[in-house]
Amino acid sequence: MASVHKFHIPVMGLAFTIDSPIKVARFGITSTLSIIEDKLVELMRAHYCQTRHEHYEPITSHQPDYRARRIQEYLNLMNRIVEQQMEQLKALPFEEGSELSKYFEMLPSKSELRTVYELMLGAQPPQKEQLQQYLRTQLVAGAIDVNIMTKVDKDNPQTQSDTTPDSSDALAALRGYANSVLVNSSVVFSAGMNPRLFNYLERLPAFDARAWGVFDKKIVIKVSDYRSALIQGKFLAKKGVWVSEFRIESGLNCGGHAFATDGSLMGPILEEFKTRRKELAEALFQLYKPVAEKKTGLVFARPHPVAITVQGGVGTHEEAEFLLKKYDIESVGWGTPFLLCPEATTVDQETLHLLSAAKEKDVILSKNSPLGIRFNYLKGTSAEKEKLARIAKGKPGSPCTEKFLVSNTEFTREPICTASHKYQKQKIAQLQTLDLSVEEYERQYNEVVSKECLCVGLSNAAVVEYNLPPIKGLTSVNICPGPNIAYFSKIVTLREMTDHIYGRVNVLVDQTRPHMFIKELQLNVAYVKEQWLALKKGDAKSLKDILDFTTQLLTGIDYYHSIETTLHNTEGFKNQLNSLSAEIKDIAALANASAKDSLVVR
Repeated sequence: MASVHKFHIPVMGLAFTIDSPIKVARFGITSTLSIIEDKLVELMRAHYCQTRHEHYEPITSHQPDYRARRIQEYLNLMNRIVEQQMEQLKALPFEEGSELSKYFEMLPSKSELRTVYELMLGAQPPQKEQLQQYLRTQLVAGAIDVNIMTKVDKDNPQTQSDTTPDSSDALAALRGYANSVLVNSSVVFSAGMNPRLFNYLERLPAFDARAWGVFDKKIVIKVSDYRSALIQGKFLAKKGVWVSEFRIESGLNCGGHAFATDGSLMGPILEEFKTRRKELAEALFQLYKPVAEKKTGLVFARPHPVAITVQGGVGTHEEAEFLLKKYDIESVGWGTPFLLCPEATTVDQETLHLLSAAKEKDVILSKNSPLGIRFNYLKGTSAEKEKLARIAKGKPGSPCTEKFLVSNTEFTREPICTASHKYQKQKIAQLQTLDLSVEEYERQYNEVVSKECLCVGLSNAAVVEYNLPPIKGLTSVNICPGPNIAYFSKIVTLREMTDHIYGRVNVLVDQTRPHMFIKELQLNVAYVKEQWLALKKGDAKSLKDILDFTTQLLTGIDYYHSIETTLHNTEGFKNQLNSLSAEIKDIAALANASAKDSLVVR
């Protein structure tokens, strides 16, 4: 079912969108929640059962397939709540301040439904009643989508009380979603391809087409470029699994984990998707068609629709409209700005005010993630303070209670988390035995102790805000907004945020905010500078990577020059491109000189 809005709220952290559908779906707004942390999911199910005076039967870790069942039951509860909200909405009067009126007032300004609504406001009986009845029949809830970060897929050995097969974290989460009653919903896979998880999809009929273009549950893959979309799409197509949407996200200008690309920029990436969109669908269809027909018995004459959506650093109505029109985008993701909208997301009060006060210097591309992937991170959180206090006491590292991000076997047979006290204690002891300079020891030590527990820290905003039982008594919060948060400082209502998205108001306090394309370019320039400064003598591969990176950035700048007249504030955009181009050329010149010196030495 088509969305009534031109934007969606992407997944944020573990807690920040954990109940967003309950907050916004009744207004036709689609949002995505993470379902990998089953303890948080179960806490939220208990919370909403209690607030709604519904019977709550705990699903304990001693019960078979408890992870999948917790997720399934929470999603079923969420679906039930939204359905009841929609029925209540239909029964409300069309009057100022009612949620029914709010539904239509938040729609895009040129929406047909909003036009009918405005016509109804000025109509006389009986036409007014007829138009009101029609509008009530057009109410559509936003989708309840879920996210699974594919790399978070720890094996969970079978026990005497639970012999369920396929019980790794990601597979259990996917099974819980597949078994839920959700329809017109999607699972969003992020962080690349997980063959085990993707193979499991083939065995789940919930993702099969029921007719051409009709799926109860759709597949969405978050990608950084066209090549990634083609590879992952083909992998699934060969199994008779159709990818209904590719969600393009900026590599660095985003919240959470940041995946620096080879220097490819958002604009050129979107241009390639636009020009090769039909080619992509046809390539997938040729692989999908024979397998799907054998699986379902349905014959399809043409590819199912493939949506292209985008997110990462969008901050103004003009930017969103440009993306929609220039690149034929179906929906634009607005993530970080919604962290300042309590009607849409769940952020505890202390962290909310920290976000509203954040400036550019407060959001860093950190090495704090135990996964070894760069991580956009807000400084000054209660979790960072707790981490620094442990370091000051000589006991760095966190208690590892959830074990979702265990991956390191450097000192142990069983994988452990690099943010854990157990790992950091052993790693620091190892560093002390090495013949390192004071400077090098400090660098490696700081990198070790910077790792921070995300499983609990990214869950605790909901724990604190709703006064839920904390996991192992831990209550500190960390948060991972995109750099965009530096330009949003006002805590807003849902109405204000949607009005900002559609250009009816402007909630930006800092009017010096750079265009999203420029900001992404600035972040990439800072990243390649960092790589250059960290380059070790004789590291030919890293040197080549830097040269390739700068070449790709300059190619992207050439593309932006070709479209600069179509953008808002053309002259300012052009000047910033020229300035950044000069910086990149300086780095490239230094790298080329270093490469020539290496050849001479050889």
